[in-house]
Formats: sequence, C-alpha cells, structure tokens
Amino acid sequence: MDIISIINYKGGVGKTTLTTNIAGDLAQLGHKVLMIDLDPQASLTFSFLKPDEWKEKVADKHTIKNWFSDSKKVRTERFEDLIITPHTVKDSLKNKGKLDLVSSHLELINVDLELATKLGGANMTQAKEQFIKVHHRLLDGINQLPNDAYDIILIDCPPNFNIVTKNAIVASDYILIPAKPDYLSTMGIDYLKNSLDKLVKEYNEYVSIEDSDLDDYEPINPQILGVVFTMVQYYGEKPISALRPFIAQTKQLGFDVFKDTLRENKTLFADAAQYGIPVVISKRNSGINVIDGINGIVKELLNKL
Repeated sequence: MDIISIINYKGGVGKTTLTTNIAGDLAQLGHKVLMIDLDPQASLTFSFLKPDEWKEKVADKHTIKNWFSDSKKVRTERFEDLIITPHTVKDSLKNKGKLDLVSSHLELINVDLELATKLGGANMTQAKEQFIKVHHRLLDGINQLPNDAYDIILIDCPPNFNIVTKNAIVASDYILIPAKPDYLSTMGIDYLKNSLDKLVKEYNEYVSIEDSDLDDYEPINPQILGVVFTMVQYYGEKPISALRPFIAQTKQLGFDVFKDTLRENKTLFADAAQYGIPVVISKRNSGINVIDGINGIVKELLNKL
C-alpha cells in the first residue's frame, strides 16, 4: 500500500483536479484507490458528492472530522466506517478497479485547534510523546485497514502546514507537489521542502527518545516524487513561452518535474465536477490532449513508486 500526499502551500493550483483524475486513472487501470480529503474546503469531496447528498448521508458520521474529533458524540473508532464509494464512479468503472473516498467536513478547520490543545505536557518527554501521538493520528486510522485493502491512498491536503497537514505527511510514503507555472505557485516549492525536512527531522528525533512510550512508532521518510505542473496552456505541442521559465526554474532548484502536465481546460473540468465523474473516466471525445496528459502523469507516477 503506497500512501501519497498531494500538497502545495498555494491554493488554486489544480490540486483537487489532479487528485481526482490520478485516482480515476489508477482505478481504470485496475488499482484499488482510496482518496482522503483533508481540506476543509472539501473540493475533492464535492467532486464526487452533491452538497445535499453529503449533508444527508455523510456529514454527521462519515467524514475525516469524525476521526480527529475529541467529542465522543462525533468521534468514531473505526476508520473503515468513514469510507464511502461514490456511486457515479462505481457505475463508470464497471468492476475495473476500486475508487473510495473519506470525505472532508466544512468544520475541519476547527480540528486543528482541538489538536493543538493536546500538545504539551508536564515535562519535555511527555510533550514530545504527545507531539508524536497527535501527529500519528491519521496513520493510526490507515493502519487499521488490511494491507491489501488498497493499492494506493491519495491524500488531498489543505494549502497550509498545520497539524492536520502534518498528519498527512507523517502517514505518507511519498509527496506529490502540484504547481501552476507562475511566480506565486512555484516560489513556495522550495519553502515547502524545507518545512517537510524540518518536520521529518523533529518527528524522528522524538521517536528515538529512550525511556518513553513511543516504542510502537517508527521513523518517517516521505520522498518527494516530483512536481506536476497544472493548468498549463499549450501552443502546439509545448507550453506557451510565458510559462516555460517557471518550469525551468523548478528543475534548476533540483526538483524532479513530471514530463506530462495537467492541461488547462476549464469547461472540461467544470463539467466533470458537475457530474461527479473525473475527466479521465468520462470517455468523452473532446479533451483528448487533456486525458493523454493525465495518462502520462499516472504512468510516470507508477514508475516512480
């Protein structure tokens, strides 16, 4: 089971569109995929569920909020109880693969505040133990699942580095960074890597403390798979000239850049979200270049795992 967090500090970079279509293409290839939506904006969730359906069937008992919450009335102890199978995708896949979802909640933004109250302790050792336990909460849930339940788990992270996001990093084997080829989206990539390195170092130092209650916790070592450029405009077979310097700059920083990109096509992606079926699964005649790009991204991703 490979666990991949998809994250960028900058919002509006096509993160959710990338996640839904990678997940959809993997499922089409026969893989068992679980998506976990950690973003309180819940864009991934609403890419598969209508708001009314989410409110009536999911919001109270089947979101990631139920896993992190302190309230006994809200919290669940069985991670599998949070997993749903969007019916629109299930019908489209026709038993090819598996595509499940742990939904987000609009109140997830409050969970970070709840988790922050658990940090600290009577002494330094206790404080470090609490740090590990708080940041290991998501992985505790994933570890409840049978190892063969899913081939790949994709975690859609919010555009920040708060405690919920750090939970995703701790749980992950790999990190995938989506970015628009523009100044604001690319400038934070190096800063994100520094934050990742700092978290890994701190977490692993705490795990190694002797005479603590952390014997069951392992060091972490999430690897950055690379940067996928999104919302890319093309002229002919290449990105337009205004975008190329940002792609080149990212390579110069030492990051692997995926050969294929997620092409710009607002109409195509908007329609897909409306019907709850990723573009890559919809099999429509238009947008073949977009679908080819997604196929290429997924092929390269699988080669990197």
